Amino acid sequence: MIRINLLPHREEAKKARREQFMVLAGLVFVLAALVVFAGYTLIGNAISNQENSNEFLKREIAVLDKQLDQIKRLKEQTQALLARKQVIENLQRDRGETVYLLNELVRQVPEGIYLKSLKQDGLKVGVVGHAQSNARISALMRNLEASPWLEQPQLVESKAVVVNGRRVYEFGMNFVLTRVKPDDVKEKK
Repeated sequence: MIRINLLPHREEAKKARREQFMVLAGLVFVLAALVVFAGYTLIGNAISNQENSNEFLKREIAVLDKQLDQIKRLKEQTQALLARKQVIENLQRDRGETVYLLNELVRQVPEGIYLKSLKQDGLKVGVVGHAQSNARISALMRNLEASPWLEQPQLVESKAVVVNGRRVYEFGMNFVLTRVKPDDVKEKK
């Protein structure tokens, strides 16, 4: 027996394909919406994380800037303290120089020479005085050259003048005070 189907099968197949298409389209739409939502969420989280990281870095940079300012102030204070220390060391080193200078001048100034003034500028010393003769001025220069504390005597001027009715030679002389350690002085003597 031959069966003949008189039902509209083509229309049912079209209807079934349409329903499949609609289901698939709905699934694709839902899947696309999920992908877009997941992408948006991931990107939003990444942006949020980056903003949090940026804020953290800004706070840390502010802390480091404060620390750098403190370090800068500490360096300035250290430099000031080192400068003060250097001044104190120089004063400690130089405090005996005047004693050595005067002691050495007493030893080296020959008889017949009278010093009127003595001026010290750092290591440079200038003296003005009177001598009975130019030979005594020459002797003073030789004595200064031989001294362990005094060196480089230079006669600035020497002129004959009359003081209290006597003819004397007024002279100006410069020399340099040498920084000699006390041990070196003992070795030279």
